[in-house]
Amino acid sequence: MSNLEFILKKLKEALSCVLPIVTVVSLLCLLWIPMRTDLMLAFLIGALFLVVGMGLFTLGSELSMTQIGTHIGSHLTSSRKPVLILAVSFVLGFAITLAEPDLMVLANNVPSINTLVLVIVVSVGVGLFLMLSMLRILNGITLRWMLIGFYLLVFILALLSDRGFIPVAFDAGGVTTGPMTVPFVMALGVGVASIRSDENAQKDSFGLVGLASIGPILVVLLLGFIYKTTPEKSSLGNTALYADTVALGTDYLRTIPDSLREMLMALLPIVVLYLIFQLVALRMQKAAVLRIVLGLVLTLAGLTLFLTGVHVGFSPLGYILGESMAALQFRFLLIPLGMLMGWFIIQAEPAVHVLNKQVEELSGGAISAKSMGISLSIAVAGAVGLSMLRAITNLPLLWLIGPGYLISLALSFFVPDTFTAIAFDSGGVASGPLTAAFLLPFAMGAVSAMGGDIMTNAFGLVALVAMMPLITVQIMGVVSVIVSRRSEAVPAAAPGYGEYDVIELWEI
Repeated sequence: MSNLEFILKKLKEALSCVLPIVTVVSLLCLLWIPMRTDLMLAFLIGALFLVVGMGLFTLGSELSMTQIGTHIGSHLTSSRKPVLILAVSFVLGFAITLAEPDLMVLANNVPSINTLVLVIVVSVGVGLFLMLSMLRILNGITLRWMLIGFYLLVFILALLSDRGFIPVAFDAGGVTTGPMTVPFVMALGVGVASIRSDENAQKDSFGLVGLASIGPILVVLLLGFIYKTTPEKSSLGNTALYADTVALGTDYLRTIPDSLREMLMALLPIVVLYLIFQLVALRMQKAAVLRIVLGLVLTLAGLTLFLTGVHVGFSPLGYILGESMAALQFRFLLIPLGMLMGWFIIQAEPAVHVLNKQVEELSGGAISAKSMGISLSIAVAGAVGLSMLRAITNLPLLWLIGPGYLISLALSFFVPDTFTAIAFDSGGVASGPLTAAFLLPFAMGAVSAMGGDIMTNAFGLVALVAMMPLITVQIMGVVSVIVSRRSEAVPAAAPGYGEYDVIELWEI
């Protein structure tokens, strides 16, 4: 594949992510919900920024972040020094999370917690739990018992915490396992797992993302005991009124330098860490270094365009759309509308297709990629629908998250360990960039219009989106076990039974 074809492929993937939600929102605003023309134009320009930004970011991330993670992971593996592996894992987890675009969007949307404080605290949480994840891989500790123990601690803290911190804490766990973090830590985990020679070593590299997402939840809950929030109205509601197209263009141009400075500061720790490893240990060839530098430049450019599009175009319109919908007489329509947007957003996530193929291979074809995709779409649509129900009824998040995680952990006793690991990894895949960039502001606008508390009733949407796949993927695992056992029990005279798709089995 040529360089041009590779670039076009990444832009096409980004377009497939953004186009469905743009289509749904455009139809709503043109046919039903009146929207200011300047806001609609800002949204469409923002969509273009998101497509180009996400395309450049994913391209740059593959050229730089994945390569840095792989090379550092290989070096740590060859050193075979557990203390060094753990220490570097913490620093890497901290540094890579600082540059996570989903976290930036979430932190900027939280009205009553300082953005820098939230980003640093969450990054520390990821670093700590990435270190614990490496410790698990090195010692072959069973993932299930670590998940049960840490989630038990999470819910004990949640019951004692400030209600305003609970939804933000669980949302932080969802956004940190995003497009920047996942490929980096997965490459690191596979490298460290190669230290062990037993047959379960590579399987233990799964679940690393799922464990790393617990850290932010715990540290944000702990932050609530020392950091007191002050009720504030979200700044998203104060959208600028553009007198003409020049004013709109000026706002975009004024926002680009701010986004650039923000992302430069976020990427700086990763660059410094890589340079230290390059000078001290890696000593990569000049061509490979230039390739990584190019990747970092593309990553920076992509993240800058992405954040600019989110700040000026996407988040403000999402907020106003939610506000307008909630002000209508039939505000219950927020639920099916949210489910519709959730359905399209998850279907457009490129990483979801990778996960679906992975499960199909893992189940030996008993669970097809198609049926897996449908189950995830149902899960995310249901999660967004539940979030809209919370916005309307003020239903506490713990009433949904508590039973959800209890079911998830209970299912882990009935499926192969690898399915549990992939299920907990999949939460980060499902809660992609558009969830924090559009759906969360949509929920914030709806809650604000109904006079609710944004901190307790709007936040939590990302958490629900990240939680639902834990259940659906493991249910697919249960079905896989049942199909395999029935297939083994069927006499040879009944050909093809073991080849049924999951959906076909349900029809039977």
